[in-house]
Amino acid sequence: MFLNKKHEVILFKFEQPIPYLQAWGWQNEWQEHLITNQDAPEAIWFLQHPPCYTVGRNSNLNLLHFNVSIPPEPLYRINRGGEVTYHGYGQLMIYLVINLQRHRIDLHLYIRTLEQTIIDTLACLNVTAHRVHGLTGVWIQNQKVAAIGVGIRRWITQHGIALNIKCNLSSFQSITPCGLMIQSVGELDEWIPTVNLTEIQNLLQYQLTRNLCFNFRHPTLDETFRK
Repeated sequence: MFLNKKHEVILFKFEQPIPYLQAWGWQNEWQEHLITNQDAPEAIWFLQHPPCYTVGRNSNLNLLHFNVSIPPEPLYRINRGGEVTYHGYGQLMIYLVINLQRHRIDLHLYIRTLEQTIIDTLACLNVTAHRVHGLTGVWIQNQKVAAIGVGIRRWITQHGIALNIKCNLSSFQSITPCGLMIQSVGELDEWIPTVNLTEIQNLLQYQLTRNLCFNFRHPTLDETFRK
């Protein structure tokens, strides 16, 4: 989409749910690795989390419809933009730790590119998705199926995309998702009842290769250990 030069990216995939703080720790570690090693490969994770809620660095806690001292699921304040959201089984997380300077794009264009990657992926499944002007994320009709939140330090990103595939939508009723007072949260299962997680991951990998010029590879044994 931007340059023909391919960027080496290590792809980590997990079948079993990964606790939120563990995955965030991996991102912090790889972000620091990229900051101190300018030629180090970038990294992406495809995974799911056990149920939890996260709030962005400047989130309004009034958007949580429960007592924060006794949340229904673990609650974490993290260093991404955006408001409160829910994570859980059946929601695919795509975490990207990449150097935006390598890709010669700014944060705004990066977020739009992540949105386009989801739109392109769903188009491959004959589902029409779209943006909503002034908001971040991806919608099918009037239902938001993908949320995007990004943290950045010295042009190195963290966090990424939460794509609802077949998850417990009732858990979103305990919050005002992404700070929108009128918002309908959806999942791909409503439009694609036979949706397959492996197929979604493969399509996302292909679209990320197209849109951000990634050259994916599997982690080595050493890299697997340090994840």
